Amino acid sequence: MSNDVLAQTPTVEHDAVVNPHTGKPATAWQGSLLLAGSCLPVLGAVLLSPLLPSMTKDFASTPGSAALVPLVLTVPALFIAILSPFAGAIIDKLGRKRVLIVALLLYALLGTAPVWVGPLGGILATRVGVGIVEAFIMTACTTLLADYFVGRRRDKWFGLQATVTALAATAFFGIGGGLGALGWRTPFWLYLVSIVLAVLMAVAIWPTRQTGDGSERAAEKLPPLNWGLVLVPGLVSIAGGMIFYTPIVELPYLITGHGVTSTAAIGGIAALASLATAIGAFSFRWIARYGAGVLLPVALGLAGVGLLIAALSPSLPMLVLGAVIVSLGTGILLPTLITWAISRLTYDQRGRGTGVFTSAVFLGEFLCPLLVLALTGATGTLPAAIAIMAVLALLLGVGSFIGFRRRAAVAA
Repeated sequence: MSNDVLAQTPTVEHDAVVNPHTGKPATAWQGSLLLAGSCLPVLGAVLLSPLLPSMTKDFASTPGSAALVPLVLTVPALFIAILSPFAGAIIDKLGRKRVLIVALLLYALLGTAPVWVGPLGGILATRVGVGIVEAFIMTACTTLLADYFVGRRRDKWFGLQATVTALAATAFFGIGGGLGALGWRTPFWLYLVSIVLAVLMAVAIWPTRQTGDGSERAAEKLPPLNWGLVLVPGLVSIAGGMIFYTPIVELPYLITGHGVTSTAAIGGIAALASLATAIGAFSFRWIARYGAGVLLPVALGLAGVGLLIAALSPSLPMLVLGAVIVSLGTGILLPTLITWAISRLTYDQRGRGTGVFTSAVFLGEFLCPLLVLALTGATGTLPAAIAIMAVLALLLGVGSFIGFRRRAAVAA
């Protein structure tokens, strides 16, 4: 094979793609590094949540700080939603590895910038940059998982991706609160972890489109993205992102509505719900064989029932039960959506398909608080707003069940 020729059909051993240059298949080492990379956007969001009161106090004299400080937390998610499809196109064109390594290095630079950047406006600008590179990191890591693994092993890694990010959210919240006691700028040093990941990935991650000498090769021309396979999963993923984020954002408020004011108690219930999310995601490796046609209605059904119980619960134990049920559903929901969104795409479409999925989920997460706020204003109470979200989840579950049944009938 010449140095500029790619082996078009990858070799697969035990559901793992073989590196054509070394002859070795992808292993748990590559998968684990990609899972770690997938946690970085979670680090960027959850780590800073405990810092917002201190930042608000520090920038009290800055005009508009009451609105600008919360944007430090949320603006990266908005830019992930906006730019992930473009990130997917660049990844398909230039190659996964080189884009991922550059993004990891920029993540460390931009992520630690608030340590030495003084003005609130400057900090907010660096957070925009963090969101941009997070779009590349999240899209590249998910695409590489789909590149490296097939069949049951791909299902396993997608389930683990949702599991690890859910558990990481709980850990990062505690770490952010602990380091924040040393000053609100201190936790930003943790962004340097991406340099360690960049070094490890530079050695362990191999290009999935390479020349004969093992170097990464850019695509000369990309085939059009098959929107027929992407559009419906993308639209459902927007709604899925809103449903996924509803208990994360609104559960503390529902708990306080039952008279609980202890932060330890609120944190404990939130941690229990987060554990349920991880259990649901971890189970995906065993239930993935049922396919999106079964799992999507089940996940949305669990989420809807759980939200309804949480919204209408007359007591705190019933609220906790509802939180656990909805979290089990959302844990199944995310790996089901990503598998449905990209499993039928070719290699040269996969980055763009993953970008559309990532954009849809983060857009849903960004819109979730706004929708709940609007519903609360319309109904007068938060529980009523959550009940409407529950009904929407149930209707979407029924609609997805009918849609898959009809598609199966047409195919038959």
